[in-house]
Amino acid sequence: MNEPILSIRGLTKTYKGGTRALDNVDLDIRKGEIFALLGPNGAGKTTLIGAVCGLVRPTGGTITAFGQDLSHDWRAARARIGLVPQELATDMFETVWRAIAYSQGLFGKPSDPARLEEILRSLSLWDKKDTQIRALSGGMKRRVLIAKALAHEPELLFLDEPTAGVDVELRKDMWQQIAALKQRGVTIILTTHYIEEAEEMADRVGIIRSGRILMVDEKRAMMERLGTTEAIIALAAPMTVIPPDIASFPVELSDRGSRIIYRGGSSSTDGEGGARAQIASLTQTMTRAGIDYTSIDIHDSSLEDIFVGLMGKKEAE
Repeated sequence: MNEPILSIRGLTKTYKGGTRALDNVDLDIRKGEIFALLGPNGAGKTTLIGAVCGLVRPTGGTITAFGQDLSHDWRAARARIGLVPQELATDMFETVWRAIAYSQGLFGKPSDPARLEEILRSLSLWDKKDTQIRALSGGMKRRVLIAKALAHEPELLFLDEPTAGVDVELRKDMWQQIAALKQRGVTIILTTHYIEEAEEMADRVGIIRSGRILMVDEKRAMMERLGTTEAIIALAAPMTVIPPDIASFPVELSDRGSRIIYRGGSSSTDGEGGARAQIASLTQTMTRAGIDYTSIDIHDSSLEDIFVGLMGKKEAE
């Protein structure tokens, strides 16, 4: 396996007063991937990003980017890293063009108007290039943050809640922009409250809570391993007990005996042991037993279902 583009080992951050925002975090990011970091508010996502981007001084641990230890070679590595923060941190009276040009020069890049035009056009900001940032809509201001982060052509890009507060149409437009960046070889680390974004775009997913990484896995593998399938079978006639013929399946009665609820298996649809194969066997067994049903509704776990389940499990422990 190739060396990770970013490697974090034993990273901790304890603030004055004793609050531990990061607790012995280990994480490797692969070159060219989209990695989604999910967690509730206060989980440590923004602190982790700040530590890599030089905005937060870690209490302990090491961060290696592009093979360079950031505690020694921070400036060289930071020039190859881009950040789209949650909060708009720029001169609101500056024009879009001047704000982007400033970001390009900030990292020692020579002036490249053609590249700036390409970035602004790709983000549908070209017609706003001479507009003061304060006059833009919230969604347009968010795009300016992305343009500023791209101005010095980073190889590793952090997106900290990039679509917070923007409408659904603009959010999907940004998904396309992020996919295009990946096609150009940019490695992307994304934090988001919209878990469907991670499900839509991410190659791998990490889940963080209380400063600790709970799990890191390929998105598809995580959904197959932790996901479940639910089938709601509406019966033609209610029943009071589950007949012996179907009691071996993971089912229960619901709605005063008018429905059979199946929950179990993996959300994967492949193989004889898959949930959908088991549901097919269940309905065949019901038919042989003379149990009529009027409809069946099958639902596979989403990444959000898995996330909520993990958070609830940890709260109970």
